[in-house]
Amino acid sequence: MGKTAVAIDLTASERRELESLASRRKTAQGLAQRARIVLLAAEGVENKDVSLRVGAAPNTVGKWRRRFAERRIDGLLDEPRPGAPRQIGDDDVAEVIRQTLETTPRDATHWSLRSMARAAGFAPSTIHRIWKAFNLQPHRTETFKLSADPLFVEKVRDIVGLYLSPPERAVVLCVDEKSQIQALDRTQPMLPLRPGQVERRTHDYTRHGTLSLFAALDAATGAVIGRCYPRHRAREFLSFLRAIERNVPRGLDVHLIMDNYATHKTPAIRKWLGARPRWHVHFTPTASSWVNQVERFFAAITEKQIRRGVHRSTAELETAIRAYLDAVNADPKPFRWTKSADDILAAVKRFCLRTCDILSAQTEIAAISESGH
Repeated sequence: MGKTAVAIDLTASERRELESLASRRKTAQGLAQRARIVLLAAEGVENKDVSLRVGAAPNTVGKWRRRFAERRIDGLLDEPRPGAPRQIGDDDVAEVIRQTLETTPRDATHWSLRSMARAAGFAPSTIHRIWKAFNLQPHRTETFKLSADPLFVEKVRDIVGLYLSPPERAVVLCVDEKSQIQALDRTQPMLPLRPGQVERRTHDYTRHGTLSLFAALDAATGAVIGRCYPRHRAREFLSFLRAIERNVPRGLDVHLIMDNYATHKTPAIRKWLGARPRWHVHFTPTASSWVNQVERFFAAITEKQIRRGVHRSTAELETAIRAYLDAVNADPKPFRWTKSADDILAAVKRFCLRTCDILSAQTEIAAISESGH
């Protein structure tokens, strides 16, 4: 005769937890199956019938039934699996992190996996696991630029306010120029894309002149007014302003967002703008091109049309730019500005405070090193 199955009696809280484990989508399948085994066992179902209903062997059903009777719900959890003991201690890990953050190799500006492995006496794979666990990437670097504009806060609030709450009976235009766009032709024919092979082209090229693209992006609709000129002087900018004047209905005010480039502030430009009361100029803070949405348009046209284009003359380049503008204006989509001025200023403040803390720590470490302690 076989062994008598262990009787299972559940409390109300245990039943609720087991039912939750059995039905919850995020529960591991093995744990959900064990919960169903115990629930059926509590109903008095025999092991062979439980095995048929849950799709497990009778021995497996008996095992988890006994485990639950001995240790309750904790008995259904997986036990730690045996494995090789750690070969590197916490102190060694801390030392690798310290060297990565506070030192550099004698022959380089940053550590690599192999150079750190030689210095620490571990395998490169060990260094890789430590760096990955603490999200350290010495091979990468990023750039940043903080605006020193004394009116930074006021200008950010002004421009972001135009994006999030534009004035009535007005158009908000983000204006700038993308200068010195080169008409480039490759020295040899390109090899086209094919299955298993990316498009290939020569690294060298032939220049065929340059153009400057002046663009005004309507922040509300995504439509773009664009003009190409051989140069980007105040004369060309004034011509572009006149083109905007012709394209904006008379009954609307014009709010112009632009940077502090010298050609935007010449006496001729100031005089032209001053003679038109419906025009309102909003200058971006210095070193803050990110607040001008037209820069996002320039990034898109560079990626989709200019960077990989082949243009054997400035006329071909201008034709390609005009075709892109026509496609954008046929189905314009505005860029969605999501952050408020308060969110932006709070993020800048956090970055500044973090930067100051890092500089203070570096100064303190340098002072300690110089004192010899």
